[in-house]
Amino acid sequence: MTYALPLLCSAALAADDSPAFQGQAALRLRGVAELGRPGTRLERAVDPVQDAVFLDPPAPVAGLELTRPRIMGIVNVTPDSFSDGGRFDSQASAVAHALRLLAEGADILDIGGESTRPGAVEVAVADEIARTAPVIAALRDAGMRAPISIDTRKAEVARAALAAGADIVNDVSALTWDRDMAPLVAEAGVPVCLMHAQGTPQTMQKDPKYNDVRFDVHDWLMAAMARAEAAGIDRARIILDPGIGFGKTVAHNLALLAHLALLHGSGCAILLGASRKRFIGVIGGVDQAGERLGGSLAVALQGAAQGAHILRVHDVSETRQALSLWQALHEKQECGGI
Repeated sequence: MTYALPLLCSAALAADDSPAFQGQAALRLRGVAELGRPGTRLERAVDPVQDAVFLDPPAPVAGLELTRPRIMGIVNVTPDSFSDGGRFDSQASAVAHALRLLAEGADILDIGGESTRPGAVEVAVADEIARTAPVIAALRDAGMRAPISIDTRKAEVARAALAAGADIVNDVSALTWDRDMAPLVAEAGVPVCLMHAQGTPQTMQKDPKYNDVRFDVHDWLMAAMARAEAAGIDRARIILDPGIGFGKTVAHNLALLAHLALLHGSGCAILLGASRKRFIGVIGGVDQAGERLGGSLAVALQGAAQGAHILRVHDVSETRQALSLWQALHEKQECGGI
């Protein structure tokens, strides 16, 4: 089997005849590398027919066009999340934080009531609903119209969130935890994010192993996508997430970030959630998750350079500023008079 890796470059430095990557003004497609196991690589020119999936943008997500990276702001209504657990675990503080993230430039809000950090314990369905649905309802009552994602692996939690006004289901188990989740998503007709994870939060960081993490994660997500389609979920509503930090070593995370563009062959939107993750602290020498802003921005920009459509982050204002500069630096510029 071969894997098509789109070779992306800055539009500012690209040849005039190189096509835009999926309609993104900052990125051009300079070619395609055909990768295989073990270690084969063959580069070729762009074929407009064969490579249409790299030229056409994926379908909009909850009304958002994906011709530039979108920011998903994280709202953890939990006492034990790895970075900000306990800071926003009341309805009032969670709503205030969500509105602040929106004002800072978030395109989507991701509301979660169960931590999936390494070692986290499962939360009862009723408790998870009590943490999330009232926050979503309060945001809608306040007039907020931006898309809201419910971060859950449980169908009843998702059902309550959708009834309260959520638009997207973000399932870290990729529909494997709760057999009722896929039928619910199919019936509701909402976008769903399928994330790769090896193991559960209790076991995932206990010596994870892969034959080749790039291809293993790719194949797992393609199988998850096929299961979702078989359940009646349109591919245009599927978002894929490689699950940085979920059953991966530092080396695994770096390999996935360097080859994130492999997932574009699916035609689905790609979500990258690496904000404040432990591997950033290991490489950057920062123990406290809340102090990993610099590393988180570096990884977000790497994701943008690999064509990621949605960046799930804690630090919305800073990410928005970094992306604005990244966009301006990489878009094609007129150089007359210089």
